[in-house]
Amino acid sequence: MIRLGRIDHVGLRVADLDEAAARWCIQLGLMERARDEQRAFLACDDEPYCLELAAGEEPGHDHTAFELHTTCPPDDAQAHLDGLGVPHEEREGSIWLADPDGRAIQLLPNRPPEAEFGRWPQHARRSATVHLGGPRRLGHVNCLTGDIRANASFYLDVLGMRLSDWLGTAGVWFHIDSEHHVMALVDVGYAHFHHLAFDVVDIGKMRDLLDHLARHGRWVSWGPARHGIAGNIATYVRITEEPCHVELYCDMERLADDHVPRTYPDDRYSSNTWGPLPPRSYFRFDAAAIESESESWETRGRPLPPEEVEA
Repeated sequence: MIRLGRIDHVGLRVADLDEAAARWCIQLGLMERARDEQRAFLACDDEPYCLELAAGEEPGHDHTAFELHTTCPPDDAQAHLDGLGVPHEEREGSIWLADPDGRAIQLLPNRPPEAEFGRWPQHARRSATVHLGGPRRLGHVNCLTGDIRANASFYLDVLGMRLSDWLGTAGVWFHIDSEHHVMALVDVGYAHFHHLAFDVVDIGKMRDLLDHLARHGRWVSWGPARHGIAGNIATYVRITEEPCHVELYCDMERLADDHVPRTYPDDRYSSNTWGPLPPRSYFRFDAAAIESESESWETRGRPLPPEEVEA
């Protein structure tokens, strides 16, 4: 069997490592922990890192990393994958594989705290490096897909996540601990990494971060919204350089050990109890969608043109 302990980090490819590392730190309040010629490692608080930036020719999602649970050594995880016939390889001390959409997954061995205080709540750990301003931690990721059933089976059966809820047949959420989800999929007919999500303490902190991001030319692609599914208050900010969104969220639902997955109707209330669904640009990453969103063309009466598909 396999069991995951938590999400560890997200890896993004960037066009200019120096520019990207400075931008994520200045605009999102992250801290650079380490750097080599090809990668920069950024953190929210006192974790080793939660965002890995790697120099690459095509900016975008590179991989998502999960740490194995303390009860699941790497040999057990590899035996589980071998038993299912899932291709994987060992490198950099980790297990690497890919989901049905081709997104890379890194499985890290469990790394227990070096000292007892590492098990204490975040606010109780003394620090000489943590600074004021950023989010508390990386919480989850969300991906668009064209084959939601195959990907759902992968995250449930191959990675051992547990099912949280369905949104009709168009969306599915998975958890590995009591927090409602660590991974989600939305079926839009094609695959793309949609967002990485940072936990903030409350809506006041979210407001401060959004004010700060606005001063740096960022805009809200959707929100603030109150999700019916998962219950969290969430705001999504467009990141044009590494085409994805960043979600800032708080008040996520916690699930009981005997949680029974639910199926919500695919309606506005399930997505946002406070009001509107996201603009259609929210699910696209082409130039027309970005312009439409940044200029609020949809709400100003100009429809979003169809996405051009290369022949």
